[in-house]
Amino acid sequence: MKLKWLFFAVLSAFLVLVDSGSEAVDTRQIDAVLRKGVLDSRDLQIIDDFIGEAVRELVQTRDLMDIAQNRMVILSRQSDQGQYAQQFSESAHKHISSGLQEASRLTPEDRRVVITVNLLILIDGLEYLRLANLAVSKLTDKSEVVRYWAVHCVTSPGIIKKLNSGGESNLKLARNIVMVLNKLVESGGPEITALMTRFAANVKIQQAQDLLLQIANMRIKRYADWKVKFEPLDDIILKSLCSRISSAGPSNTAIVRSFSQLYSYVIQRYAKGRELLSDTQQGQLASVIVETEDKCISKLLGRTQTGIKRAIEADDTTALLREHDRLLGDETSTGQLPSKLKFEYTGGSKTAPAPLPEPPEDRSR
Repeated sequence: MKLKWLFFAVLSAFLVLVDSGSEAVDTRQIDAVLRKGVLDSRDLQIIDDFIGEAVRELVQTRDLMDIAQNRMVILSRQSDQGQYAQQFSESAHKHISSGLQEASRLTPEDRRVVITVNLLILIDGLEYLRLANLAVSKLTDKSEVVRYWAVHCVTSPGIIKKLNSGGESNLKLARNIVMVLNKLVESGGPEITALMTRFAANVKIQQAQDLLLQIANMRIKRYADWKVKFEPLDDIILKSLCSRISSAGPSNTAIVRSFSQLYSYVIQRYAKGRELLSDTQQGQLASVIVETEDKCISKLLGRTQTGIKRAIEADDTTALLREHDRLLGDETSTGQLPSKLKFEYTGGSKTAPAPLPEPPEDRSR
């Protein structure tokens, strides 16, 4: 996919091998502090000076190798020692904040992007909650690559774990992150949407569940309009919805409905788009359909389901749609999933998911 190659290109430029050059920042004093058990005020100042110098070097240098080197020098000097860790975190926040402000004024634009992205990669590696707010400020940046790394910073597994650890400040930060991520649902590419989906599935606040629903409903609408792109993304979305159903129980009707409708549209797109979609798209849809049956439908029903897989392997569209109706329901009868999870669909029929409109006559869509 196009975005995936874009980000790989960015990584190849920014994540330069760190052993290919000499360190631009003198590390002798900070390494001595790292070996100490109890620190004094001078040691704390050495930590602050070290991070300040390394961040300044990162922002000011024009050599990509030196940029990556300075970033890794900082990351490799983290420690769990109490005094050291606290000062390291405080200094990182102070100097990276200043670095981002300076980067925002850099010209030309590609230099601003390079430095901003490297600072975000540094934030991502440090995984300090106090730095997440700095990344939040870049979630709506005009550069797609900057937005991607900002989202990566605030949705990493380490950050999610810390947000879920409790405390009012953590809850406030989680809500703030979700509030800004909501603005990216319609415009975010598949890489960004995948990160947001996993975040929404795992952060334990109601607003995160609402974000997941917003993402699912965005995809549902795009399926209905025959404008959906990169179908493998729906494997992540469907599994995330399934995870929410499993953790919260079937009483969460909105999540259950969205899961069922999205899965229905994936199956219907596969069945109705045989002449419209490429072989690659057909293969990707088939993979999503079979994987969801195995990992989600079987889990939710409490028994192994293989009817959909057999129908796809036999290239039998009639059998596939018959299995769709048996599991999800049709106009005349309730499907096994709605019956098990005790929900009804909204719209024209309470027993059947909405039918996917016929493919557009304009095959260029």
